[in-house]
Amino acid sequence: MPNPILPLWEYIPDGEPRVFGDRVYLYGSHDRAASDVFCDFKLKVWSASVDDLNNWTCHGDSFKTRSSGDRKPDTPWTDHELFAPDVIEKDGKYYLYAYIVGSKGAVGVSDRPEGPFELLSNYKYDTKVGDDGIFNDAGVLVDDDGKVYIYYGFTESNMNELDPANMYEIKAGSYKRPVIDDTENVPREQRFFEASSPRKINGKYYMIYSPCVGSRLAYATSDSPRGPFIYRGYIIDNGVDYPGGNNHGSVCCIKGQWYVFYHRMTNGTIMSRRACVEKIEILPDGTIPTVEMTSLGFEDSLDPYKLTPAEIACVLKGGCFVTEKDIFTRTVTDITDGCVIGYKYFDFGDDFTNDGMTIAMKVKGGGAKCRVRVLLDDPENGEEIGSIQIGTGDGVYTAKTAKVIGRHALYFVAEHGVEGWTAQYFEGRKLFELEEFVFMK
Repeated sequence: MPNPILPLWEYIPDGEPRVFGDRVYLYGSHDRAASDVFCDFKLKVWSASVDDLNNWTCHGDSFKTRSSGDRKPDTPWTDHELFAPDVIEKDGKYYLYAYIVGSKGAVGVSDRPEGPFELLSNYKYDTKVGDDGIFNDAGVLVDDDGKVYIYYGFTESNMNELDPANMYEIKAGSYKRPVIDDTENVPREQRFFEASSPRKINGKYYMIYSPCVGSRLAYATSDSPRGPFIYRGYIIDNGVDYPGGNNHGSVCCIKGQWYVFYHRMTNGTIMSRRACVEKIEILPDGTIPTVEMTSLGFEDSLDPYKLTPAEIACVLKGGCFVTEKDIFTRTVTDITDGCVIGYKYFDFGDDFTNDGMTIAMKVKGGGAKCRVRVLLDDPENGEEIGSIQIGTGDGVYTAKTAKVIGRHALYFVAEHGVEGWTAQYFEGRKLFELEEFVFMK
């Protein structure tokens, strides 16, 4: 399954991946396509077999702050939006930790990892806690000795212990801040902002988090669950050559392969976010090399000879973006002169013996003739393998291309392409919308 990894109409940001049994579960917020605010009043759970990461199952609504259908709200003290949940397992029970905007968070419990989760309690404490007791973006760690730690905070990095007997009471005297440096003593790219996600990997404690450079996912490590966690670097940045925004996610090992789960933005807003994944390495010294954003998801490469939906682009430069027209239709829109649309990576194979190929591109016309240059590996200095002339109306436009073998990034560069007219005439003019494309031998 390429990125985004869920059905393309689904918006699950802030993903917390967890492997329980033979399935990987993705817990996250729930965005709405046309909303001007973050998140929703419900949480949803998706899962896939560890042996088949290309087929995800929706388990429906797992927790709600507002009623819908026959289900009443799970939080009688508030009806505010639900943000960024985490789920952990202890003693055969699954516990949901939900952040609720402007209100004390909730703990739910279920006999099944997919839920639905019944309200267990909101947080109970008669001791010092941070974050005004809201527990923003809570992440939970059950250590090997049975102790349970909860990490949380917005612009401040807090930690408390939970009572493992009930999983919602805060243990007296357990408060600590900062777990990760959240002061102006450190550079912004290291400073804690939000999105605490703890993991224990090879005996070392990791904290995945969003630093004050908001489009990144950073990580810090410690020899103790109480910290201090020391910044080690960042794993991914969803704003590199793409319309970025906040980032929130974590790491997960599935059948020996490590992945980072994160989200990227659509609909010309930072509120419509979709779940993505990239393969990562954890080196013997505990470091995680930074990875680029790709279209691959769980795939090793994309097949250029199958229809490729435009919306899986991982490079969008010049002001273009993915937008949802309806449940069935999403395009790359606002394509103007100079825009770049990129995909990483296609494998064209090594057995191609003909002189060239044909590329077909389905578009919605913008009333302006233009052309699309097709380049490999680099949008400025890469090999140009062809050029597609786009007409004024909707349709499928084709062009011959040079022979291509091997694995390559693919870029489309839009140009006004009308002789005798200056670029200034076309400045800001929308040329077309891209729906899908395919190569044919």
